[in-house]
Amino acid sequence: MSQASSAWMLARREWTRFFRQRNRVTAAIFQPLVFWILFGTGLRGAFESEGELNFMQFFLPGTIALVVLFTAIFATISVIEDRREGFLQSVLVSPVGRSSILWGKVIGGSAIAWVEALIFVVLALVFGQILPSLELVGGMALLMVMAVAMCSLGMIVAWPMDSTQGFHAIMMLGLMPRWLLAGTFFPIPAWGSGASIGSSALGLVMRANPLSYTMVELRRLMFPDAGAEAFAPSPIICWVVSFAFAAVVTVIALRLVHRPQKLDGALG
Repeated sequence: MSQASSAWMLARREWTRFFRQRNRVTAAIFQPLVFWILFGTGLRGAFESEGELNFMQFFLPGTIALVVLFTAIFATISVIEDRREGFLQSVLVSPVGRSSILWGKVIGGSAIAWVEALIFVVLALVFGQILPSLELVGGMALLMVMAVAMCSLGMIVAWPMDSTQGFHAIMMLGLMPRWLLAGTFFPIPAWGSGASIGSSALGLVMRANPLSYTMVELRRLMFPDAGAEAFAPSPIICWVVSFAFAAVVTVIALRLVHRPQKLDGALG
């Protein structure tokens, strides 16, 4: 069996498990939806508009990113479950190779995350929060890049672990701040002579976050007629940073999968 067909079969297995666990659909879609409605309506009056966007519109791309993030968490945590059930050890001793495990998880998890994000985008279109445009095609392509990056990052955390509780703790501690510091919930502070030391430091951290560039471009593609944000790198820079981040974390995950782990046991 070739590496490609093996990875495809493992990706199909992710889809099968996904459709058998309906609570994953509920958690991945409706929890961000609740966040968007509650925070969007509650903070609308306190939010200083960014460009021509109100808070509901500004927070929408961040909510879609949260859908992708939650799906990546649920998709990659199955690595720990597969190890406990013995399935992972069976794959490790088979001729398919370790790369197929990574590509199967990343392809399957990324496809699930992309479809769930697409559902959320369709809901936003139906309720008039965003308007149909050709730029949305680019936005969906960017969401796929984000999904690959998040699933690869999840594999980096999940592969050496044997505790689902520890996995959740690390993912929430590492991914949630990264999501918050990407201009999803509040705008990235602009550099200025009147900026405080705290806001300047926060702006530096947010600018160093690769996800910030993805969010800027995603918001630009979803609302092409809105004014520019205070932090507005060019589309080329945003795409290059997004692709580079996805490539780097995928390469790290690939190298980690090929490194023998004590949790793999003698069969690894």
